[in-house]
Amino acid sequence: MSTRATLNRRLGVIPCLTALAAALLLSACGKPAEPAKPASDGTAGAPTPAAKSYLIGVVAKSESNPVFQAARTGAEDAAAELSEKYGVKIEVSWQTPPSEDAQRQAQFIDQLVAAGADGITLSASDGNVLTDAVNRAVDAGVEFVTFDSDVPNSKRFAYYGIDDAECGRTLLRELVKYMGEEGVVAILAGNQNAPNLQKRVAAIKEEAAKFPGITIKDVYYHGETAPEAAAKVQQVQAANPDITGWAMVGGWPLFTENALDGVHESAKVVSVDHLPVELVYIRSGQVQVLVGQDCYGWGHETVRMLVEKLIDGKTPEKVINTFELPIVTADNVDQYDGIWKKWLRKN
Repeated sequence: MSTRATLNRRLGVIPCLTALAAALLLSACGKPAEPAKPASDGTAGAPTPAAKSYLIGVVAKSESNPVFQAARTGAEDAAAELSEKYGVKIEVSWQTPPSEDAQRQAQFIDQLVAAGADGITLSASDGNVLTDAVNRAVDAGVEFVTFDSDVPNSKRFAYYGIDDAECGRTLLRELVKYMGEEGVVAILAGNQNAPNLQKRVAAIKEEAAKFPGITIKDVYYHGETAPEAAAKVQQVQAANPDITGWAMVGGWPLFTENALDGVHESAKVVSVDHLPVELVYIRSGQVQVLVGQDCYGWGHETVRMLVEKLIDGKTPEKVINTFELPIVTADNVDQYDGIWKKWLRKN
């Protein structure tokens, strides 16, 4: 049995045999052709064409982060919608490490290629580490896109996500409004190898230079889990009581309760993402602004791009595709309650 067939069985994609050539695997792993139907004159008619199936791999940064769970929902919804639209079977294979691990992501990409994936969408933990894996996949004939965190020097044909530079600028502009355009800002930055986060950090620094009364204290990196991020913020604030503002390029600490104890009393806070648990911080007044992301769209839009490329030969007009940044404050927070119920499939 071929490598593709063996690994497709493991991924739940069962290859089948054509009615006319039982010994041959369909290269498209499609359904068996139906028997020829009699024509109106009693002669045998043409066989019904076999339905093709497509396997799409989704490789996110970490299983534990709810923003990527939303991306998975989006990918699976897109697969269902496009299966119906095109009359084909589109399957999503979710291959994501429990926590950030670029080497593991590269292994998943290679495994998906060996399994005969038609397309892969990736959020890269480290673009430099993953460039070769992306290129190997493309060279093997796999269509490839990225979301959230790009691999810009690779052969991927499109990216969908936030405009990281505009995100950083927006974070700083919103923060200084509440700081009265003066004070000391700390930047919470997550994984220092993630290219998307580095772009946000750089943009915050550039925007801060426009405000004479604003000083950047430092950039603080940490493991991208809620406990590690919350501990980092509290430790830094306790050691540096002069900090009066936090610009968080990811919402990690706000994914848990009491993350800003000892922080919000002294500093204004703005953050990326607008998950339900983060909305609680807006309502309590501990966070002033959340800059949202289309986490559902990470999966939905990139699967759509892949399927349209595979079936229609359609490529997006632009390589870099971004979305408008929703700004969540105490004035409009109620508008954002419902979307996460859909994104995380909660009633």
